[in-house]
Amino acid sequence: MEHSTDELDGLVRKRIRALRVAQGWSLEELAGRANLSQSSLSRIENGQRRLALDQLVTLARALDTTLDQLVETASDDVIISPMTDGAHGLMRWPVKSAPGMTVVRQRMTEPPPDNPARMRAHPGHEWLVVLSGTAVLMLGHRRFRVETNQAAEFPTMLPHAIGAEGGPCEILGIFDRDARRGHLRDTRRTAKDCAPDLPHTT
Repeated sequence: MEHSTDELDGLVRKRIRALRVAQGWSLEELAGRANLSQSSLSRIENGQRRLALDQLVTLARALDTTLDQLVETASDDVIISPMTDGAHGLMRWPVKSAPGMTVVRQRMTEPPPDNPARMRAHPGHEWLVVLSGTAVLMLGHRRFRVETNQAAEFPTMLPHAIGAEGGPCEILGIFDRDARRGHLRDTRRTAKDCAPDLPHTT
C-alpha cells in the first residue's frame, strides 16, 4: 500500500505518542530522555514542528525501538495463507518481518519414537506451544510432558523428538532459519524412517 509523505508523517507522529503513552511517560519524561524540550516534543506529536531525521533517531532510541520500526508502513498483504502439507499434517506460515522464521501447526497422533537413533539433532532453535491434547517431548535423555497451553523452548542441537500421549495433540511451533531447514530435511527422510531399522556401525 502506497503512503503519501503526509500520511507517513502523521503515522510517525501518532506512533511516537502511542509509544510514549504505552511506556507511561509524560511529555516531560520522554523529552528528558531524548534531550528535547517539552514544548518541542509536544509540537512534534501535534504536527506543529517538522520531523528532523536526527530527532527521529534520538526519539527511536529513547522509546527503545529503531528508526526503521518508527517509520515502518503497513502493507496490503496482511493476511497470509498457509502452505499445507496434508501428508504430514502440517501447515506453514512464513514470518515476513523475519524471513528466517517459520510458524508451523501440526497435528500428531503417534507417540515419539522409542529408538534414540530416530531422534534428530541439527542447528537452530525451536519454540512450541501445545494447542490441544498432551505432547511428549524427548530431549536428549530426558522426557517432558507438555500439556495444553504449555510451551517448550530448546536448541535443536540437542537430539529431540515429539509425539502425542493419550490421543491426538496439536502443536504450534516457531522455528528459526536453521531449525526450519533441519526439519525440512527430517520431513524428506520420513519415508526412510518408516523402513525397518538397520544395525548401526561406528
